[in-house]
Amino acid sequence: MTVRTAKGGLLFLAAFDREHHLSGILQNLIKLVMSSRSNQQPHNRNKPAFSEKQTIELVERIFGLKVAELKPLPSYDDQNFHVRVPKLEGTGDYAEEYVVKIINGEDSQNPGLIEVQTEIMMFLNKEGFPVPAPRSTKGGEIMFLESVDADSSTQGYLVRLLTYLPGKTVATIPMSPPVLYEIGQLAAKLDQTIAEKFRHPLIGCLHRGEFIWNLANVPLLERYIYALGQSEYLEVVKQIIEQFKARIVPKLSTFRPCINHGDLNDHNILLDTDSVSSPSSHYRVSGILDFSDMSYGCYVFEVAITIMYMMIESKDPLRAGGHILAGFESIVPLMTEERDALFLLVCGRFAQSLVMAAHTTLLHPENEEYLMITARTGWKHLMKLFEMGQEAVEKIWFETAGTYT
Repeated sequence: MTVRTAKGGLLFLAAFDREHHLSGILQNLIKLVMSSRSNQQPHNRNKPAFSEKQTIELVERIFGLKVAELKPLPSYDDQNFHVRVPKLEGTGDYAEEYVVKIINGEDSQNPGLIEVQTEIMMFLNKEGFPVPAPRSTKGGEIMFLESVDADSSTQGYLVRLLTYLPGKTVATIPMSPPVLYEIGQLAAKLDQTIAEKFRHPLIGCLHRGEFIWNLANVPLLERYIYALGQSEYLEVVKQIIEQFKARIVPKLSTFRPCINHGDLNDHNILLDTDSVSSPSSHYRVSGILDFSDMSYGCYVFEVAITIMYMMIESKDPLRAGGHILAGFESIVPLMTEERDALFLLVCGRFAQSLVMAAHTTLLHPENEEYLMITARTGWKHLMKLFEMGQEAVEKIWFETAGTYT
């Protein structure tokens, strides 16, 4: 179920006029949202827990598709399934593949946010970016609200069916400088295209305030560092937060604003090639996934986030940053103050990822293997950056980037 205004856009509940007449459907949605808010656990985004049987029934009922095969996919806050639909009844051939994305309970309370994220995906798809597109429900909607009884209340989860993109994740393929350069270019083109061309009445939903994954909100990690216990890393994170508050926060207004994807990590970028068996085959980006962390930010945030995540899987992590930077600056050259902030922004993103992984693992220990992927090498990389210091790290990044000019 989705709730739409006469103009076809999802109603933005946070801006709704209480004096307007509400349909019975909208009243039920508001009751559902308020009920789930009152029963929500602190710091828990209420990750969905649909069974495979429930998901198959949901896909067949809402989208009218007969599911031939369904398997769970790893996810941080949401719940994802890979779905295959048969070409012909009774055959082993598959006509279509999709990803069922069930949005966490917290974000499902903000349908305007999910609406605009989905509209951006559709826009980018039309602009030629390798981005999933939603399949409409039988009623012609791009998402719907599934209500589930939970204890003494009812919880609503927004659900979308997205096209499945082929390819291998960056995490599974050795990174070459040309691929890293292309990823940097793509990050810049993504932000630039949205800034220059995308318009939508609900775009204000991407001003997400204290959203913990917005890079401007590194100081908010103070609420979560308890999850590190008394580990050797605690003091390093505290120092990063203090330096961020002193050196980055006062300069935020000088950075050029844009809308960030915000999560171009090694599991959200797909690579593919037309000739895998050929010795000269070259991987290229074939997919950009997961727009759930999208929010208003700055161009320099996007490149910092991308550098941080590409360091994780690189055999030469410091120079990887230079290749990413070169690709990014071939589209959007950074200003002096943005370049000066890059080191601390990368450190800040490492801190966000590592602290929040530790925190979320306490809430969902059953998902520890996926949640701690970055932590396996992330702490090592962060400590290396911290030990080398800004000047030495920037020298490697900027000299590597300079080889492309």
